[in-house]
Amino acid sequence: MSQAQAEGHQSSYTQPLASDQTPDPESLENKEREAAKNVSVIRGLGWLDRFLAVWILLAMISGVLLGNFVEETGPALQKGKFVGVSVPIALGLLVMMYPILCKVRYETLHKLFRTRALWAQIGFSVFMNWIVAPLLMLGLAWAFLPDKSELRTGLVLVGLARCIAMVLIWNNLAGGDEEYCAILVAVNSILQMILYAPLAILFVKVISRETGTTAVSYETVAKSVAVFLGIPLGAAVLTRFVLRRLISPEWYEKVFLKWLAPWSLIGLLYTILVLFASQGRQVIHQIVSVVRVAAPLIVYFMVIFFFTLIVCHKLGYGYKLGATQSFTAASNNFELAIAVAVATYGPNSDQALAATVGPLIEVPVLVGLVYLVRWMGGRWNWRET
Repeated sequence: MSQAQAEGHQSSYTQPLASDQTPDPESLENKEREAAKNVSVIRGLGWLDRFLAVWILLAMISGVLLGNFVEETGPALQKGKFVGVSVPIALGLLVMMYPILCKVRYETLHKLFRTRALWAQIGFSVFMNWIVAPLLMLGLAWAFLPDKSELRTGLVLVGLARCIAMVLIWNNLAGGDEEYCAILVAVNSILQMILYAPLAILFVKVISRETGTTAVSYETVAKSVAVFLGIPLGAAVLTRFVLRRLISPEWYEKVFLKWLAPWSLIGLLYTILVLFASQGRQVIHQIVSVVRVAAPLIVYFMVIFFFTLIVCHKLGYGYKLGATQSFTAASNNFELAIAVAVATYGPNSDQALAATVGPLIEVPVLVGLVYLVRWMGGRWNWRET
């Protein structure tokens, strides 16, 4: 592992020791505990992501203003479709994912797969993502929207869509484990192609007994996953192996990744701006429905995140793995949920509205959780294992 990699994977809450030092264990423990208490979330972030909440708020406000005061903005952004998602949003998602996937050490992943710990992490993630999270969203949808079957259906579609894009951003900002996150994203992508359509039918038509609904298309799900994970993942793997071989691993880690890093946040801000600009008018004009959908979504994100985080802490997982598991469980694949809702029920349906509200709530909530989990890691003196 290069020096840059080692620094990138070092916990924010511990400091490395020089090889020739032999400090007193008790003194070292006290220093680590004190450093953990005094660690600053602001100091732990770069200059761009240091004020990420401000940039996101400005992007959201700008998008809403554009969508409502420049009438042609929304229709223009929705004209072109790529795998059921508008071309501008699709472009933003691809730009957002590529830099983070370039940081994953694919050349060493085979070593991780030999460890029993990895399979335990995968099993826990599958349980949280495909059993606990969808059932929680279903229960909240019925609790908050007993009289709105269309909005309930939209929430169910959101709950079943496990995240393969923005979770990479949240995990990276929180200082989670990038290799584990990439593996969990890949696992969820495969399971998404297999399980999303049958589970949607089970939850909507069998359990909820909604009438007048059509089947969710396997083709829509498979295309969405293949495009929004396959393209950036393939490009990242190719980039990493080619540039490291043609130039040098050190140049790749210290120069190329440093130049590439800001583009993930730029892609995120661009995606948020376009999303709010394209949907802002619809959101404002159906504000009552938006508020009703927002309530269960906020509860969902908070409950699933903190439940996963506490379980990981109690099980003795390190901070990085705890953050990775929590953000993976709490994040949702909004591009898939929107694409399925639009393709199945129509762009002006309440199901599509509920799916659209998903990212509008998820983005600010999970940004707040990034700051909060970094603070909690220090507060709990959460060390790596």
